[in-house]
Amino acid sequence: MPRLVLASSSRWRRQLLDRLGLPYAWASPDIDETAHPDETPQALVHRLALTKASRVAEEYPAHLVIGSDQVAVFDGDILGKPGNAATARAQLARFAGHRVTFLTGLALIDTRNARHWVCHERYDVVFRRLSDAEIARYVEREQPLDSAGSFRMEGLGIALFEKLEGDDPNTLIGLPLIRLCQLLREAGLDPLGTQGS
Repeated sequence: MPRLVLASSSRWRRQLLDRLGLPYAWASPDIDETAHPDETPQALVHRLALTKASRVAEEYPAHLVIGSDQVAVFDGDILGKPGNAATARAQLARFAGHRVTFLTGLALIDTRNARHWVCHERYDVVFRRLSDAEIARYVEREQPLDSAGSFRMEGLGIALFEKLEGDDPNTLIGLPLIRLCQLLREAGLDPLGTQGS
């Protein structure tokens, strides 16, 4: 049975993958996440998810390597991780009272059989109207500086929303588990099957 590797340093993605009960290793891919000129959000998350998985796959022959990446899309702009509190506050102020689309790219590389899958999942978030004071308190308390869209749905971020829409809420956290299970089954690793070494 192929062994599983998560190409991510995100503790949130590791917590999601833990839910499947499959043994896995994880490694942090060091890649440039800058969008290319005129790159669509879908193309960006596909490229970044596959690049992350590919970078780690070089070290893991005969494994299944998972890569994932996420961007927020609002008013035609691709928004990544804010990096600082001022940018996080500005992003959330812009989102207040509006719908924001999150695209999460997912790649699975089967290094044993030299094949791969790449896809993305969409999840929409409708933000409630937020005051500047609420936004400032949220950013100060949660410090969502490394999260696309400047919030963490798995934490206090849930207080920012009016409505969530999509097929798999795990997509919003950064790893679409329903689609991942489908890809793993296609690759010969059924999360509900007999686990080998």
